[in-house]
Amino acid sequence: MKEYKGKVIAALSGVLILGYVLAVYWSFEPEQFDVVERAKLRADAQGATLVTGYVTSNTLVEVMQTLLDKPGGYLSNDVLPPSVLMDNMPAWEFGVLEMSRDLALSMRKDFSRSQSQSTEHPSLKKAQPKFNISSTAWILPSAESEYQAGINYLHEYQTQISNQAQVDSQFYARADNLRGWLKEAEKRLGSLSQRLSASVGQERINTDLAGESTAVQATAGAQQSLVKTSWWKIDDVFYESRGATWALIHFLKAVEHDFSDVLEKKNAKVSLQQIIRELEATQETVWSPVILNGSGFGFVANHSLVMANYISRANAALIELSELLAQG
Repeated sequence: MKEYKGKVIAALSGVLILGYVLAVYWSFEPEQFDVVERAKLRADAQGATLVTGYVTSNTLVEVMQTLLDKPGGYLSNDVLPPSVLMDNMPAWEFGVLEMSRDLALSMRKDFSRSQSQSTEHPSLKKAQPKFNISSTAWILPSAESEYQAGINYLHEYQTQISNQAQVDSQFYARADNLRGWLKEAEKRLGSLSQRLSASVGQERINTDLAGESTAVQATAGAQQSLVKTSWWKIDDVFYESRGATWALIHFLKAVEHDFSDVLEKKNAKVSLQQIIRELEATQETVWSPVILNGSGFGFVANHSLVMANYISRANAALIELSELLAQG
């Protein structure tokens, strides 16, 4: 009997150790990739031309495909251990997904349309909703199957814009539609920065109606409120920010290529490059085994505040770039 119990304990210990090793391995974040080089490889494989918009659309494909193909695959909707017990990598995946959704929507409503009265591109019309399924959906249909379907429709769009005979399939590199997408990125970064900064908690004055004397809101709000991210959610917000900035770095490098002439004309390319550099600082190695949450000037580091600093600086530069693009 004792020998049997010993075997059971040994087997359970082995399963736990294997699960832990897998969880650690699956928690490694994917490396950054060269967006132009990846686009060239795909274009060569298809026998296609690297036309305007090809790099941006291919980068969206590559980022979404990374969610599905990285070690462990897509983890956010897993219902079995060890992935069901993990939270850092699913948070990272959600950050990537949110940025990808924003770009997919901008491609559908702005980049592929010449003006507000033009029709939507059929492939993008099908692709964009596929990315909006719940990130935790695991059956009938699963998130992975829907995301893959969206990727396949993006491949169709890529093939069509690179075909000189299909003049109805276009990608328009203009300052106004680039500015529209940058505005969405601004909002996403601004939200992340606020949530990261709230890791230590602070009293905030209500500025919802500031700047306009006639502005009103549906219901009255408190003049001051305590804003604090739950202790249980601090690491999730941190890794969501890591994922969002990882995706945004690639998207900005893609538009740097596809909108090169627009940026050169506005003398804005160096501004975009500085934003990318600020965001790349968010991807530095985290040496601590846990995300620390010390006070602002306390003895223990606060990783969330460091991340918020990088994101805030990048967001401020994004706002300046957006205003620059709006100038004649």
